[in-house]
Amino acid sequence: MAATLILVRHAAHVHLDGTLSGRMPGVPLSDEGRAQAARLAARLAAQGVDAVQTSPLDRAQATATAIADAAGLTVGTSDGLQEIDFGAWTGRRFDALASDPVWDAWNAHRATARPPGGEGMVEAQARIVAYLDATAREHDGGTVVLVSHADMIRAAVCHVLGLELDNLLRFDIDPASATTLSWGDGWARVNILNDRGIDGVCGIA
Repeated sequence: MAATLILVRHAAHVHLDGTLSGRMPGVPLSDEGRAQAARLAARLAAQGVDAVQTSPLDRAQATATAIADAAGLTVGTSDGLQEIDFGAWTGRRFDALASDPVWDAWNAHRATARPPGGEGMVEAQARIVAYLDATAREHDGGTVVLVSHADMIRAAVCHVLGLELDNLLRFDIDPASATTLSWGDGWARVNILNDRGIDGVCGIA
């Protein structure tokens, strides 16, 4: 047996592409993000969902609530799905970070680099993988939606595919996208990567 784990990146928020929000509280979805969440919620509810779990951050909670409401479920919250702790970079604008050599090292060498005062990628990967494994065991044979963050989902995919963390940025995880894993006892595989539901098409996007 196995569980179907649908890893959802939260929908678009008001800081998207401008500010590294990290674990900042009080970052809401944008108008576009609320529309994305509603569309995704309808799509996931139609295919059937047994549970919805989410990161504690506002943008993830709002996305998860839309999905849970559409499926007639309640939302569970876990730090296992929490965003990476970006330490001193939290709240910085991306255009300011672009001139920081430590930022360049972080993006080139995710397996060894670390945000100043923050969490390493290896630690973040271990956190989400442990949580996904425990969730799959608890929901064996079921389908669970887990709302998290782009690099956390990338880290999980790298684990399943056996990719080095230094290669983490070689594929996209877009806002309001769904990446579907089958997760069994001692094995896992990627079934769908970064599905954005464009024109009703599901698959690798």
